[in-house]
Amino acid sequence: MIIVTGATGVLNGATVDHLLKQVPPARIGVSVRDPERAKHLADRGVRVRQGSYDDPAALRHSFADAEQVLLVSSNDLTADVVAQHRTAIDAAVAAGAQRILYTSAHGTGFDTPYPPLAIHAATEQYLAASGVAWTALRNGFYGDLGQLLGPWQETRVIAKPADGPFSWVDRRDAAEAAAAILTSDSPFDGPVDLTLPSPATLASFASVASEVTGRQVHRVVVDDEKWVADEVANGVPEAAARFTLSMFQATRSGHFASSDPTLSRLLGREPRNLADQLADQLTSRDQSTEPRSAG
Repeated sequence: MIIVTGATGVLNGATVDHLLKQVPPARIGVSVRDPERAKHLADRGVRVRQGSYDDPAALRHSFADAEQVLLVSSNDLTADVVAQHRTAIDAAVAAGAQRILYTSAHGTGFDTPYPPLAIHAATEQYLAASGVAWTALRNGFYGDLGQLLGPWQETRVIAKPADGPFSWVDRRDAAEAAAAILTSDSPFDGPVDLTLPSPATLASFASVASEVTGRQVHRVVVDDEKWVADEVANGVPEAAARFTLSMFQATRSGHFASSDPTLSRLLGREPRNLADQLADQLTSRDQSTEPRSAG
């Protein structure tokens, strides 16, 4: 059985959807904090059990009969995330899983200005010592383009600190790749980089945005401290602003400059590129602003 954690989230929820196209639902289980939110999966024949990285006994129960367990990295900023990951790994080992997969990140390492990369590195280190086969899905960045680029559609400006090359991967592609690895006849051992064929920069986004919209979008580099001050003035906690700044600092120090063809091979096509992702953002925005009829 393949057990997937975080299946009510966007990333691993999409992974389960892809698995259901390739694997009988009776061979899929999910471990979720709130089983009610996974009722749609239970209705399709997926085994749904409650599990939390803070509850080892519940995790072991939710991982029962697992051949493979896919662990989503914790985003609980108030917790000891590495300890949570260790709890989940220990539970998977205790349940008899033959392989543990983990949603890591491209550029993972201890020597980095971006704190999450050290968390991923510590988790991978623990996986390597677990005695069980393991795979780290080192995804490129993904998420809300609005948070990355700011209000460029209104201002026609991407005003952010200096950056360097990085991969911005469509979350749908990351989910599809995870499902492909879970169902592959050939094991993927250790870290697997899942990136775009070529890294991008915010200047690349500005150029592509200009092409997609037909209107010039400019990339403006803002001094680090001025950017933090502006964010704080707009209501962002300073700690959160500096956390985001550390990501830009890591890009410009080359932590995300490499690329790998594995994602393309897994998908059997080129991943969604910047133009595809920006076009989707514009479409989503247009749909969200369409007038709705009353009643």
